[in-house]
Amino acid sequence: MSDDLRPDRDPVAATTPFWARFDALLTRLRPHREVVALALDALVVAICWHITYLFRLGFERWHSARPSYDFWVMLALVALYLAVFVILRVPKGMWRFSGFGEVQRLTVACAIAGLLGAVAVLMAQLVEVPRAVLGLHPVVCLMGLAMVRIAYRMVYEHMRARTSGKANDTHRALVFGAGHAARLLIAGIQHQGWTVVGLLDDDPAKQGVRVNNVPVLGKLDSASYWADLHGISHIVVAIPSAIGSARRRIFDQAAAPGLPVVTVPSADELREGRRPSQVRDIEPDDLLGREPVQLDEGGISESLSGKVVLITGAGGSIGSELCRQVARYGPRRLVLYELSEFALYAIEQELSLSHPHLPLVRLIGDVRDSAHIRATFERWQPQVVFHAAAYKHVPLMEEDNACAALRNNLIGTWRAAQAAAGTGVERFVLISTDKAVNPTNVMGATKRAAEMVVARQAAEVLASGGNTRFMAVRFGNVLGSSGSVIPKFKEQIDRGGPITVTHPEITRFFMTIPEAARLVLQAAAIGEGGQVFVLDMGEPVKIVDLARDMIRMSGHSLDEIAITFSGLRPGEKLYEELLADADSTLPTRFKRLRIASLDDRSKDVSQLIDWAVAHPVASDADVRHELAKLVIEYRPAGGK
Repeated sequence: MSDDLRPDRDPVAATTPFWARFDALLTRLRPHREVVALALDALVVAICWHITYLFRLGFERWHSARPSYDFWVMLALVALYLAVFVILRVPKGMWRFSGFGEVQRLTVACAIAGLLGAVAVLMAQLVEVPRAVLGLHPVVCLMGLAMVRIAYRMVYEHMRARTSGKANDTHRALVFGAGHAARLLIAGIQHQGWTVVGLLDDDPAKQGVRVNNVPVLGKLDSASYWADLHGISHIVVAIPSAIGSARRRIFDQAAAPGLPVVTVPSADELREGRRPSQVRDIEPDDLLGREPVQLDEGGISESLSGKVVLITGAGGSIGSELCRQVARYGPRRLVLYELSEFALYAIEQELSLSHPHLPLVRLIGDVRDSAHIRATFERWQPQVVFHAAAYKHVPLMEEDNACAALRNNLIGTWRAAQAAAGTGVERFVLISTDKAVNPTNVMGATKRAAEMVVARQAAEVLASGGNTRFMAVRFGNVLGSSGSVIPKFKEQIDRGGPITVTHPEITRFFMTIPEAARLVLQAAAIGEGGQVFVLDMGEPVKIVDLARDMIRMSGHSLDEIAITFSGLRPGEKLYEELLADADSTLPTRFKRLRIASLDDRSKDVSQLIDWAVAHPVASDADVRHELAKLVIEYRPAGGK
C-alpha cells in the first residue's frame, strides 16, 4: 500500500502547524459532536452551580455552608438540564454558527430546566439549598453556555483564517472519488482557499484509508450525512473516468445534500491539457447521461491534415469549436471568415495562443457578398469548407427579421456553395439543424431550403464531372451555444430566479458543442456528396427537467428558485424531430451517425433564390409565402 493510502499513518501531527492539527482534531470529533456537546454542557452547568454559590455566599462560605446532599442535588440538576436540552434539540446546533437564534434556544431551555429544578427541590423540602441559588443558577447557566459557544465560534473562525487565509471559509469541500484524480486535486486546491475535509468512494478497498492525509469517510450515498456533520460548503466530483449514465448517477448523488456541486475536468478535458485542480461548475452536458460519440480520428485527420480549411461564421458557437477541433489535426492553413469583428478577434486570439505555429487568415466578410466570398475562395484556394454562418435564433428571426434570415441562411449558403464549386473545393459541409424538419418557423424553413441548395449543387457538380462533394450535417440544440437556454438559465439562477421556461412539456434533442463539431468533421471525412448526416442523439430532454437539474447543481432548491412558464414563443413547437415523416435513414459504419435519404425537391430551390435576390427587402408575410411554396412541409405557427 502506498503512503498516500496507508490507514494507520498520520504525519500531520508532526508536520503541520498547531491550527491545522486543531482542525484535524475537530474533524475527528465531529462524528461524535452531539455527545461531546452534551458533555461540555454538563460540565458548564456543574461549574455554574458552583459559581452561583460563590456569588450568593461569598468566597469564605461558598463551599463550607453547603448542605451535605448538595452534590446529589447538583447531579440531579445536571441530568435535568441535559434531558431538557435533548428534548429541545440543543445538541443539534452548530457551535461554529452560534448567534442570536442559538441564544434564544438556550434561554428557553435554561428557563424550563431551572423552573423544573426549583420546583423539584422545593417539593422535596431540601430547605438547606439557598433559594437565591435556585433562582440565579439558570441565569448563570445561560451566560456560561452562551459564552462557551461564542468563544468556540471565535476560535473556529480564527482557525479558518489561519488555515485557509480567511475567516469566512466558503470552500469547505467533500470530494467524490478517492483515486488518482482526487490525489492531484487535493494537492492543487488546498493552496487556493479550499479545505478538503474528506473523500467518498464506493470502492470497499478504499474505506478508512487516507489520500494525501485526507480520510475516506464512506460511500457516495452518505454525502448528506457527512456534509451536515462537517459543515461542507461544496461537493467536488473527482471521477473523470465516469461516463454516460454512471456519470449522471454520480452527479445526482452529489446534488443530494443541496450544496453547490463542482467537478474536475472530464477525461476528454484532461487529454486536452486541463489540470485536475481546475475545478469547474457542472455543465448540462455532464448530465446528458449518454455515451460519448466514438468517431474515426484517423479518417478525420487524413481529410484535414495538410489542407487549407475555410470556416464561415468562424467566431460563432459552432464555428469557433470547429476552429479548435480542426486546429488539432494540423491543417496547412486555417481561414477564418466572420462578419463580427469582435467574434473574429476572440477566436483568432485563442487559436494564436493554443496553436502558435498554425497559419491563420482572418477575414471580415459577409457570405451574402458574392464578389467578396468568391474572391476569398480564389485567393486562398480552400480544400475543405465548413459553412457555419447562419442566423439561428428562432423568435428573433420570426418577427421583423424573416427577410434577413432568408438572405443569410439561403442566399449566403448558395453563394458560398457556388464559390466552392467554382474553385474546386474538395468538400463543402453545411451546418444544418433539426428545426429544418417539418419546420414551423422561418429559421427552420430557411435551413431546409439551404439543405436543398447543397443537394442541388451536389447534383450539378456530379453532372458536370466536378470533384466537389457537398453535404449537410443536421443536429439538435447545442448546449451552451449563443442564444441557447443554458446561458439564460445560468443568468436567471445568479439573479435568484425565477427560471423562465416556455412550456412544461417542451422537449429538445441536445448535444454538446464538441460533439457537434466532431460530427461535422466526421461527415466531412466520409461524405460522398448530396447527403444529410444525422446524429442519433438518444432521447429528447424536457427543458423543465434541465432547469431543475441546473437549480440543484447550483446548491439551490425549487423553493428558493422557482420555475415559471411563459408560453410558446413565435415559431416555436413543443417537439423537435431529426427526420421528416417522408424521410428514411441509412446506417454508416459509425454506430450513431446515419444518413438521411431525402425526397428530391432540390431543383425547385432556384425559384426561391431568384425571388430572394430580386427582393432584398420583403415583408415577413411575403417571405413565409415564398418559403411555403418550396418547403411544402413548412407549417407557419398560428397559420401565418
